[in-house]
Formats: sequence, structure tokens, C-alpha cells
Amino acid sequence: MFEKSVEELTQMGAQITTEEIKHQPELWEEAFANYQAKKDEIKAFLDKVVAEADGKKVRVIFTGAGTSAYTGDTVTPYLQSHADRDKFDFEAIASTDLVSAPYDFFKPDTPTVLVSFARSGNSPESVKSVELAEQLVKNLHQLTITCAPDGHLARRAEGESSNLVLLQPAGSNDKGFAMTGSFSCMALTAMLVFDQASLSDKDSYVEAIVKMGHEVISREAEIQNLADEDFNRITYLGSGSLGGLTREAQLKILELTAGKLATIFDTSMGFRHGPKSFVNGKTLVFDFLSNNDYTRQYDVDVMEEIKGDGIAKRIVAIGTDQDNNFSGENFAFKSGVKDLPEGYQALPDVMFAQTLALLSSIKVGNKPDTPSPSGTVNRVVKGVILHDYAG
Repeated sequence: MFEKSVEELTQMGAQITTEEIKHQPELWEEAFANYQAKKDEIKAFLDKVVAEADGKKVRVIFTGAGTSAYTGDTVTPYLQSHADRDKFDFEAIASTDLVSAPYDFFKPDTPTVLVSFARSGNSPESVKSVELAEQLVKNLHQLTITCAPDGHLARRAEGESSNLVLLQPAGSNDKGFAMTGSFSCMALTAMLVFDQASLSDKDSYVEAIVKMGHEVISREAEIQNLADEDFNRITYLGSGSLGGLTREAQLKILELTAGKLATIFDTSMGFRHGPKSFVNGKTLVFDFLSNNDYTRQYDVDVMEEIKGDGIAKRIVAIGTDQDNNFSGENFAFKSGVKDLPEGYQALPDVMFAQTLALLSSIKVGNKPDTPSPSGTVNRVVKGVILHDYAG
């Protein structure tokens, strides 16, 4: 797909999605440059948040709907151990949950930063979650991480000193149905904002994932080999941030094949407790291997167990080559960095998942750019009725 001409891809209904997956490494470089240009402003904003918390720990809520929610699921575990936990606590709560049951989640007396992830910034739940936060939380600041400068969330934040807008590269405002570059750029930006790593370390992380992203593109044939298998189910597993990533990985398959392939996600440890029943002779099983030596043991253990069961069609570990590797099939990044933190590892990992979803979409006769022929699922959700909350 990545070597086909624009004309060929257009005829297949795949030109937009293919290009948007392919150009992510360049977008990551641009997102990092944007962060560097704004880092003083970001620091001043966070310093203000902490000062106004008056000694209380600040609650950081990552929110969004669908893929945007999964962005929070991916970055939160990493930031729980790599951000300043003396000042911040991190949670990922979908905007759909915040809107439907605000009383379960908002804490009026707790200093809060609401971080809204949004490709378009026009999803009704995203807008309503911001309105509810402003209604219910006394000490509220906001970070709006969005790909659309003209979206409702970005426009709404104009002139608000308590709301810092971090616009993503223009190319990350995906035009295709599925979110690809928008997900990876927003995740990267959130980590750069809160990660306590030095600027030089962050630079090295971005350099590493850019190389790994290009490697995914160059190894398309290996992913095509997987897509060519006789399968109708896919399982994604992982731990920590890579466990959060499994939700986005399985969603890409579900979206781009319009549900023609069944998917499931879980943590490496959680999979044994019932969900493993999903595996049959037409199931591909993937595990995003952690680079943490301790956690990786659990990832490898479950892969070895599934291999020993002798049921799955194919079992593949995705990650970097370490001392402890899966004895079966591995998609090991040749350009991988052994100590690359898991939050950053998630970005080239998701490019693998996006590519498999793209190829699977073509296999089942779908058009990746417009994968929902019935029109019942839309790029920006429609039909949501929002209700006033008087609590």
C-alpha cells in the first residue's frame, strides 16, 4: 500500500488513510518542534496551576471520546511514574462518561486540569464535558490538545487565560474516517508536556520513534503476510501504557473493517481470566511487549502460554529485542531502543496496528477512507442529545 500510486490508492478508496498512516514520523518531528517552541509557555501555565492549587495536589483528567479517550488510556500509566507525582495525579476518563454521569467523576473542591484530546474539537461530548467541568469544578484549568484550529474547542478557548491550547501539526487533522496521526501526535504532546525527562532525553525518544515508524513502513510486506492469513478474529494484549494502547489497536481493526473482523483487547495479565476464551483456530494474537524487564516477564509468559495451548492461528510479539524474548514469532524493531519508555514505544507500535487494520480492510473488501457503507458510524459523531445537568 505504501508503494502504490495516488491513482491506485484512490481507486481502492484508501489514498487518504494510507498517506495519513505513512507520514506520522514526520508529524512527530513537527509536534516535538511545536512543543519546544511552546515549552516556556507550557511551564508558566503549569506553574500557575500549581501555585493556585495552594499546596493541594492537582488532579489531571485526560478526556475525549473514542480514539481520543484511548489517547488518555495510553499516556496515563506512563505519566503516573514519569511525571511530577508530588504535584499531579493523572486519570483517564472518557468524555462520554463525564457527560453521562458527571457526579461520579468531577470533584468540586479538588484543583483540576481538564486535558481535552480532540481531532476536530466538534464532538458534542467533548464540548459538553468542558461545560460540565466549568460548571462543577471551582479551581479549574484546561489544556486543549487539538488538531483543528477552527474547531469548537479551540475557538472556545480563545482569550481564556486558564485554558492553554496546544495545536497539533496541520497534517495530523486526519481527513480519513479513522484517527491515526491525530492519536499519535496528541499522545506524544501530552507526554512531552508532563514528562519530567530532560529535553535532550525527549529529543532522543522522538528520534528513536521516528526511525521505528519508518521501519514499519519499510516492513509492510511482513504485515501483509499476517493479513493474508485465514483469520476472522484479532486479539491485542499489553501492559501499562501498552495495555492502554490495545484499545486503540483493536478499534482500528473494528472501524476499518466495519466489524467484519471480531476484535478483543486486554492486559497481558488479565487475559487469562475469561477473555482467553475468545481464542480459536482463526485468531491472530498480538502482544505489545514492554521494555521494562519486570513487566515484560508477564507479557512473555502469557504469549508462551497461548503458544503452548496450540489453538491460535498465529501469535506475534511486537516490540524491541531484549534478553527476554517470546520464543515464537516476533515483529522486533531493528531500530528499536531497549530502554525506550513504554509511552513512546506505543507510537511505532500503533503504526503496526494501523497498518494491519489498513491491509485487513482491503482484504475484506472495504474502503478504508469510508469504511462504514451504511453511514451509521460517522467521522464526527452525530445524533447525540445533550441534557442539562442541575447538580
